[in-house]
Amino acid sequence: MTFSIVAFDPATQSWGVAVASKFLAVGALVPWGSAGAGAVATQAMANLSYGPRGLELLARGAPAEAVVKELTAADPERDHRQVGVVDSFGAAATFTGASCHEWAGGVTGEEFAAQGNILKGPGVVDAVARAYRSSTEDFARRLLGALAAGDEAGGDRRGRQSAALRVWRAGAAYGGELDLALDLRVDDDAAPVAELQRLLALHELYFGTPDPATLLALEGELAVRVTEALKVLGYEGAAALESWAGVENFEERLVPGKIDPLVWEQLQGKAERA
Repeated sequence: MTFSIVAFDPATQSWGVAVASKFLAVGALVPWGSAGAGAVATQAMANLSYGPRGLELLARGAPAEAVVKELTAADPERDHRQVGVVDSFGAAATFTGASCHEWAGGVTGEEFAAQGNILKGPGVVDAVARAYRSSTEDFARRLLGALAAGDEAGGDRRGRQSAALRVWRAGAAYGGELDLALDLRVDDDAAPVAELQRLLALHELYFGTPDPATLLALEGELAVRVTEALKVLGYEGAAALESWAGVENFEERLVPGKIDPLVWEQLQGKAERA
């Protein structure tokens, strides 16, 4: 009832899972991960204990193939299970039980595993794998692009309902205390992968790191225009920009004495609409 990709990005030391299904809130069930350990996707007649148990084994240093074997060997319902695992070094493994509904199967590649069941056909996981291999985008977009390729290839043959994208990286959560870098979910939507793409774009807008080379100095005519736009929106005084940014969730893009072009674009747009 689901197709997914589980992967490791050595450049950023990140682990991630992207998943879509004709099932309510698939993101609450399938994707599991931990920075420094690995990631797991448990699906089909999902055994949710594969998530925490798999991560425990990975944290102990067990390779992906051994984790899959241990999880399935101890499960009397393994013929109905499907699981993909990537370990701390990027080695990947996938398992599809003999009784999973057709079409069901998976493929592994360098630092990823793609798998699915109740699919239009093998072309779905092939499309996921091909898109992931060929992408040069950052890790989150690479995962989501692979998921979109599977969706375009037919995806879940019953239809579409939910999708999720989760990425783990040490200290990457908001505030820096946890390792969940990204946790986006579409629980019930006619086009969940497309909606997930919209949410990722918003996440990048709000929480992306400003490019120092593009920052604009808040001086001269630009400073006047920024001040005027803020006044239109009801913000005045020395801290007007900070106050507006706090309301609009752009605090992560503020740089003293400068303005991020993306923030300026958003400010102008809101002032014009006002």
